[in-house]
Amino acid sequence: MNLLKNDGRDFDTLHSEFKWEIPERFNIAAWAIDRHQDVDHTAIYYETYGGTERHYSFAELHRLANQWANVLLGLGVVAGDRVAIVLPQRPETAIAHLGAYKIGAVALPLAVLFGPEALEFRLRDSGAKLVITDHPHAEMLDTIKGELPTLKLVVQCDKDAPGLHFWQLLEKSSQGYKTSDTAADDPALLIYTSGTTGPPKGALIPHRALIGNLTGFELSQNFFPKSNDVFWTPADWAWTGGLIDALLPSLMYARPIVAYHGGKFDPERALQLCQKYHVTNAFIPPTALKMMRQLRDIPGRFELKLRAVMSAGEQVGEELIEWGKETLGVEINEMWGQTEFNYIVGNCSAIMPVRPGSMGKPYPGHHVSPVDDAGQPVAVGETGELGARIAGDPVMFLGYWHNDEATQSRIRGEWFCTGDMGYRDEDGFLWFVGRTDDVISSAGFRIGPGEIEDSLLKHASVAQAAVIGKPDELRGEIVKAFVVLTEGVEPSDALAREIQESVKTRLSAHEYPREVEFVTELPMTTTGKVRRVALREREKPKADDTD
Repeated sequence: MNLLKNDGRDFDTLHSEFKWEIPERFNIAAWAIDRHQDVDHTAIYYETYGGTERHYSFAELHRLANQWANVLLGLGVVAGDRVAIVLPQRPETAIAHLGAYKIGAVALPLAVLFGPEALEFRLRDSGAKLVITDHPHAEMLDTIKGELPTLKLVVQCDKDAPGLHFWQLLEKSSQGYKTSDTAADDPALLIYTSGTTGPPKGALIPHRALIGNLTGFELSQNFFPKSNDVFWTPADWAWTGGLIDALLPSLMYARPIVAYHGGKFDPERALQLCQKYHVTNAFIPPTALKMMRQLRDIPGRFELKLRAVMSAGEQVGEELIEWGKETLGVEINEMWGQTEFNYIVGNCSAIMPVRPGSMGKPYPGHHVSPVDDAGQPVAVGETGELGARIAGDPVMFLGYWHNDEATQSRIRGEWFCTGDMGYRDEDGFLWFVGRTDDVISSAGFRIGPGEIEDSLLKHASVAQAAVIGKPDELRGEIVKAFVVLTEGVEPSDALAREIQESVKTRLSAHEYPREVEFVTELPMTTTGKVRRVALREREKPKADDTD
């Protein structure tokens, strides 16, 4: 399935002439794996830090997905049930997703970075019925299962793990299964996103959203696929970037993807993987690119086959664009989108000039404009909130899980308002200016301060807390916490480390505050709300801090 071809038309012509053709009945698994059930070439190259290496063909992946679908049904999972997947990049992750889609269940991807509190909230809020995970996370689930009344089953993937075992269940299961005839509007995924206040919200994603991603995917990867294309991303398959921007479209186009289970991002290892598997296309967040840039003599040490790199999650910038051309041999295509309305703006260096610092232009099938408070597009050069036109766009999510008020708060007339501010130049390129709210963008993660502040307040020494994003050269922003201590407690470096570790343990390694500043009071509004904007102003680089 190719929606666009490199047939001589320029970007603007492709956009103006494109029209969606969305079938009434559509299932992600039917298109991502059933169509390729007789294909013997590799679907997943799997490798671990410990040296395990295994290749899975499309035919094998199809058989395993069928078996998992039958296992789910045998365990009492039915269409609409939420199936949580707490796994890194590994074959079981892909199989778990495909099998869930096959029976019409809703896959709930959860990052292995999450601690018990983060997992507990998402599993409880979603009403997940089954979790597939590894042994360490199964042990973590044991500590919180009393708070999860809907969770009935935990399936483990690791060798010799106790209880229900993924591979043993598959061995006993039938290899035949006819994928459910789901509507394109039926839910397929529930992905939790961070907000400015309160707990995260579950964005319910329909099957049709995968089609809505494809014009952006094809163009950001310079007309993917070509016959020898191999995809790779360091992004966790639990996030939108790793799952919908990498794994699922690669499978849909019957091209291999590299899966690596190796812990923290290692730029040296990343380039070794790209060389070993002849990677041609990649999604690499800006923070990972900055870490790669620190390595010496990449062209002399690695034989790379890259033909396109997409980057998203934070601004790429002119320096990285120039480095990419000189070192990787590609002009990096920046992309912009959100879980709710993904892959809608970006570049395609094959047919358009890349303007460093710009987000690019709306991809075919998508309409994006800065709008004012009344939902009206603003003039060229004028800053407004970036809105995506809802009507007729298949990538639009179904709404926030059990939170219609939050859904409606994002809609202004015909536009879904993203919370990002920007402007359009005279040539139609969009430029990011900042956020309307307090969401933190750090190393490609969008982090809401509310959940972190709640976690900080659980520490016995913390009386009040406020969290902001502080500008950072490597990560874009880092999480910084301002803490008012309880009476009688003295600030110290040791206490700061203890507070940091408490958040890292409870929530996630990507959400903990990398800086803790002890203050005697927090700036407040007259109604008693923390003025995070005042704290952000304190952290802005001063004009004389550029040396």
